[in-house]
Amino acid sequence: MSPGRHQHAHSHERQGHGSAGHSHEISADVDRRWLFLALLLLGVFTALEIGIAFAAGSLALLSDAVHMVTDVFSIVLALVAMRLAARPARGAFTFGFKRAEILSALLNGITLLLAAVWLGYHAVEHLVAPPEVTGRLVLATALVGVFVNLAATWCLSRANRSSLNVEGAYQHILNDLFAFVGTVVAGLVMMATGFDRADAIATLFVTALMVRASYGLLRDSGRVLMEAAPADLDPEDITGRLARADGVSAIQDLHIWTITSGRRALSAHVLVEPDGDCHDVLRRLDRLLAEEYQITHTTLQVTCVHDATREVEGEPVAQSHITHANMPTYTPR
Repeated sequence: MSPGRHQHAHSHERQGHGSAGHSHEISADVDRRWLFLALLLLGVFTALEIGIAFAAGSLALLSDAVHMVTDVFSIVLALVAMRLAARPARGAFTFGFKRAEILSALLNGITLLLAAVWLGYHAVEHLVAPPEVTGRLVLATALVGVFVNLAATWCLSRANRSSLNVEGAYQHILNDLFAFVGTVVAGLVMMATGFDRADAIATLFVTALMVRASYGLLRDSGRVLMEAAPADLDPEDITGRLARADGVSAIQDLHIWTITSGRRALSAHVLVEPDGDCHDVLRRLDRLLAEEYQITHTTLQVTCVHDATREVEGEPVAQSHITHANMPTYTPR
């Protein structure tokens, strides 16, 4: 192969560490234990609260209970998604089932939104025609709910929240904690003044929190599923930074996306100057992307400027490939 006629397909991935010092894959078993503990706490209390809500005639308590049902559902989804994401890549699923975590976050966002719509509708009904509510029972149950949700929130905070899947479950429980605080206030108002509409007002407060959390989950999971660039990365900035590297003539067809939480990917076509060292350019660009942008899964196709000219003119370009040991190699059977 003559000098200056190289085209390299380069793919490289490093096992990165998040800012917290651990990756989601490493802590998956620990995450599951914390999620199971939160699930147990919430499941037992939810069953009790539903019965108390009907006995007290409180929509605010029922709204908290419905929210906690979605909490339980979100944790179950998170656990299932974590189990699927741990499966190795095989067959047509070359990235494995890691996107299951993103689908879990999307479903969590949808369930929050649907529950908010249902509760908001009934809150307006009770605001117009408030039923009689037992304020003392509402207050006592809500105070217990605050402590249960504090414990569950602490459990989820111990898991790896860099995962959008875990973050979805965490947002569910954190919003439920705020909702119980609102219900405590409503119970105090009803006991002190007899103002039964405080129950419906507290419910509307809960629905507002649910809509806000739902929007964040739907936005973030939607960006991943639509393969948009991560929100904190500017593709034009990265293209310019790579193009200014020594030995690089131009950057073409650059794409950045997120495979799953904490796992970013980039592909690009790199035109190298005629006298440039393709191997050296690959190493430097790979290091630059990992250190400055935390992109550790890269696929770079490198072509010398002379090769690009010949390819346009119809002359075939000789190819060679660089394969790193930590990337899977597929061979035809």
